[in-house]
Amino acid sequence: MLFSFDPLATLSGTLVGFVLGLIGGGGSVLAVPLLVYVVGVQSPHIAIGTSAVAVALSALAGLIGHARQNKVKWPCALVFASAGVVGAAIGSSLGKTFNGQHLLLLFGILMVVIAAFMVFKKRADGNPDVCLNKTSAKSLLPLLLFNGSGVGLMSGFFGIGGGFLVVPGLMAATDMPLIFAIGSSLVSVVAFGTTTAFNYALSGLVDWPLAAWFIVGGIVGGVFGRRLATALAPHKSLLTQVFAFIIAVVGSYVIVRGWQNLGG
Repeated sequence: MLFSFDPLATLSGTLVGFVLGLIGGGGSVLAVPLLVYVVGVQSPHIAIGTSAVAVALSALAGLIGHARQNKVKWPCALVFASAGVVGAAIGSSLGKTFNGQHLLLLFGILMVVIAAFMVFKKRADGNPDVCLNKTSAKSLLPLLLFNGSGVGLMSGFFGIGGGFLVVPGLMAATDMPLIFAIGSSLVSVVAFGTTTAFNYALSGLVDWPLAAWFIVGGIVGGVFGRRLATALAPHKSLLTQVFAFIIAVVGSYVIVRGWQNLGG
């Protein structure tokens, strides 16, 4: 029942929300491992479908805040997200048919790759005035469509928000500054998460009560994460490096567990 309190789901959601509030994109990648190995969800597919619901709603809350600060490049964000929705629909359909343990093993590998990207990614100032219009469409549109569909495909396949992929994808396509890429990426995270959640829900692969408690925890964790981020703003780079290490460790654990399960 919806009102049967699930402490592990709530605490897991709190952790994901806290990390998202603290350092931004990347935190949602912890949702599936937490649901499988902490909450105890037996089916990797249900964990993916359930986490997609939570990630989409959490991203929507963040998008509202960034939009109020005028940190969203709407034309670029909408085109990227539209292309990504097609990719997410295809990716989530493929993910549902993929062996659950194989999917977890690949997920662990992806986490290690994400950790490496977070450590070695380059910071760039970018062009704050970039805008998708009739003049720039010839150069920007193909890159937005190509990058968006590719990121959406991976997001749907693994059931993740994909913010850590959308941000560099947007920056590579448009040369927009990081702060605008973060805000604009949330349009895609909402769209990809909703598409993946809908696709999994059609197959009955979403645990709605579990998702509700995960979201409640995420809201609470996000509040504290954003407050701590403000206090530790000068050390955000160090926090990102520490979190990358945590993702690498969790990803390695998922790989080992997945390999053991495949070995029987």
